[in-house]
Amino acid sequence: MRCGRRTAAAIGTALAAALLLGGCFELNFIKRRLPPPYPVDGGILFQFEAPSAQRVQLAGSWPDNDWLRGRAETGSYLIGLMEDPDGDGIWTIVVDLESGRYQYKFVIDEKTWKEDPNNPQRVDDGYGGNNSLLIVDR
Repeated sequence: MRCGRRTAAAIGTALAAALLLGGCFELNFIKRRLPPPYPVDGGILFQFEAPSAQRVQLAGSWPDNDWLRGRAETGSYLIGLMEDPDGDGIWTIVVDLESGRYQYKFVIDEKTWKEDPNNPQRVDDGYGGNNSLLIVDR
């Protein structure tokens, strides 16, 4: 009898684990992780996951962008506008950058500034947060 209880408990535990793991995959509990920016043909590929965003812009310290030239909140400048053509919530942009050290953030719907969650390199932004750091060596 004792052996039967142990066997039943083991089967129950295995079933619970299988349901939990199956549920994790089905419910997408395991977050997809994107790589930090990396070189591609034409420049550096930046990616940011924001499934509910209407617009995502890349703001950075390089001369062509200059932090959206200080106009991110107005939306009047479409500098650094990222694209999500397949609607999967992954916004992308390729930026041609010379060798150098750059700081950047993503701007969601012209109001929320986020550092890159997939890039561990950060520096103080001077406003109580961080900027993501990218070093380009070509």
